[in-house]
Amino acid sequence: MKTPRTLRLRRGPRLFAVLPTMLTLGNLVCGFGALTFAAKVGLLERIGWGSDDTTCLFISATLIFAAMVFDMLDGRAARWAKQTSQFGAELDSLCDAVSFGVAPAFILIKFSGDFHPRLLWSIAALYVVCAVLRLARFNVETEEDDSHQFFSGLPSPAAAGAVASFMIAYPLLAELAAELPADAGLWDRVTHTGAAWLEPAMRFLLPLVTLACACLMVSRVRYSHFFNRFFRGRKSYQHLLMVLLGTFVAIMVREMAVPLIFCGFAFAAPLRALYDQLRGRNGATPAPPAGSQAPATVPLDDQRATGGA
Repeated sequence: MKTPRTLRLRRGPRLFAVLPTMLTLGNLVCGFGALTFAAKVGLLERIGWGSDDTTCLFISATLIFAAMVFDMLDGRAARWAKQTSQFGAELDSLCDAVSFGVAPAFILIKFSGDFHPRLLWSIAALYVVCAVLRLARFNVETEEDDSHQFFSGLPSPAAAGAVASFMIAYPLLAELAAELPADAGLWDRVTHTGAAWLEPAMRFLLPLVTLACACLMVSRVRYSHFFNRFFRGRKSYQHLLMVLLGTFVAIMVREMAVPLIFCGFAFAAPLRALYDQLRGRNGATPAPPAGSQAPATVPLDDQRATGGA
């Protein structure tokens, strides 16, 4: 039975914002580039062309960080131009699934080849599944006027950054773990010893970090927006001292600064939530602020006389 011509709905062409869409597609291209460079690990060496696997993984991780920059800019560009739409939100999630879901998992497989093969593949597959679930839940639960001050669960770009940050640190650790000069000082010897221990340990540590990030993405742990928390608005002197201390530590351990920053952001929130929960079970309640008085307790007879007020 044909539908009457009067009841047919005419669908006009879908319009979309050019600049935010191009930025979102730049995110996708960076994710595809990360997959391309990660796929070269061990391939060129097999066919006799020679390759530097560390360089390929470093470029792949750098492209994931570039995808994070595009992902940050596309939303800001859409809000600045007042061109936010459902099309942009869905396209952004599809691109994030490649750049922050598939690409980090593929890097994990290429980097930690000495890990148990089936267990490694299972961790990588679980990471991809959790990243896609996290993005789908974000689209369903987030409203258009949401300010994104807090997130429910670890954001997928932060999880991808925690995985890719190890590829940024690995070439620096490999360089430190090389032969030490005879006239090296005490600090150089300490860093050389630490790098020689961390370099092989990272191949077994990264799957555990990836598994933890996968679980945190689908959790309900509350994460604050990194930029808004540390740089937006007025802050106390204690906050300034914490930033300066963190900067000093990052300079001192510059080879591991990027992994420490991303892992600190990923694991600080669940540890804080666990601490608050254990503190609540022990019956600890926060003290009333200075100068405030506790509400007076009304006897039961007086409550009955006043109607239970």
